[in-house]
Amino acid sequence: MNDILISAKNVGKKFSKSLKRSMFYGVTDVMMNAVGIECKSENLRAGEFWAVDDVSFELKKGETLGIIGPNGSGKSTFLKMLNGIYMPDKGRIEMQGRVGALIEVGAGFHPMLSGRENIYINGTILGMTKREIDEKFDEIVEFADIGDFIDSPVKYYSSGMYVRLGLSIAININPEILLIDEVLSVGDLSFQNKSLRKLAALRDNAHAVVFVSHNLRHVSDLCDRVIILNAGRQEFTGDPKTAIIKYEKLSRKISLHAAHKNNSDGIDLRISSGEEIEYVDCGLLDVSGRKTSRVSIDEPLIQFCDFILNNDVAGLYFSISIYDQHKRPCLWSVSSDMEDCKFDDFKKGKYRIIVRYESHCLMPGIYLPSIAIRNNSTGETYERILLKDSIEIVGEMPSRGIVNTEKEWSLIEL
Repeated sequence: MNDILISAKNVGKKFSKSLKRSMFYGVTDVMMNAVGIECKSENLRAGEFWAVDDVSFELKKGETLGIIGPNGSGKSTFLKMLNGIYMPDKGRIEMQGRVGALIEVGAGFHPMLSGRENIYINGTILGMTKREIDEKFDEIVEFADIGDFIDSPVKYYSSGMYVRLGLSIAININPEILLIDEVLSVGDLSFQNKSLRKLAALRDNAHAVVFVSHNLRHVSDLCDRVIILNAGRQEFTGDPKTAIIKYEKLSRKISLHAAHKNNSDGIDLRISSGEEIEYVDCGLLDVSGRKTSRVSIDEPLIQFCDFILNNDVAGLYFSISIYDQHKRPCLWSVSSDMEDCKFDDFKKGKYRIIVRYESHCLMPGIYLPSIAIRNNSTGETYERILLKDSIEIVGEMPSRGIVNTEKEWSLIEL
């Protein structure tokens, strides 16, 4: 038990959607507590919701815990409970040792006071004596790297200077527990690297670190375990690699839900002559020939387009492609480039064109199908369509880049 620095059991925090109602509940709770009536804080009242609900974990000396999740999932709220800014409405949090925290840029700084004065104020709040602050002062200033601005009011600091000074104080008070919320992305690369080295040193010296970040590379490199929060709930706790794969799946699910919710006709861009050809449908097929929106990384990718010819047409050719979410082309196939699939005269009627990639090599992610129907003889474009009805490539691997191909690493000493 002496090795456990943080213990959280079934922790929850609720808020009210209405400020007026929140103030009313707060006053009511204070009055009830004053007369000895226990508030049933585990029950939601009208207009309330759980920002964090039923989160549990233990963190030992020398461990780093990452907390990841979509925006609004409760990460910062939970960190503020660990730091004592919020009190949990249910469950229990036990902390052993001095806590250093940087949860918000500039939090705890008085804007009219200088950096020097804010160091002493923050150090005192964090439980340091003046003598301890004096001994650490030069180290704090050197780490923050703000030069002569140390004696300037912090209201004139940039966001990067705020972070450097705040993180320098939090790290250099020699905390047993360090809480950090999405701040390492601010500042230049040199400071980020210096901060990461310091975090690694704290971990190696048996300090406990709780690290909230959207930077999955930092989470993977620094953390021993990772918690995924989603809508306030603890969706997963485990090793970083598995957590990152699950989090990327969750992010894609949220993105797809948002895309389908805002979808009307499923078409993002359409340029049509409206004459010879009527567009019917396009997208992906599974191996059984059924339309699908999900394909595994190890399955064939089969793209199709259905169309109707209102007249006989000669010289048609097709461009079928896959774009990523940023509308950058990832796969592109043009029928006229292939000697064995040049099409001759088309008679009036309904058709389906299919392109099949046995090994598509696309990484897990969200993609957009596209089709263009043109005339090789006249140069006319009949249809050019980019769908917003997204498709998903799924697989148990982190999403790095666009394609995953066979590769071989080697190291040569020169």
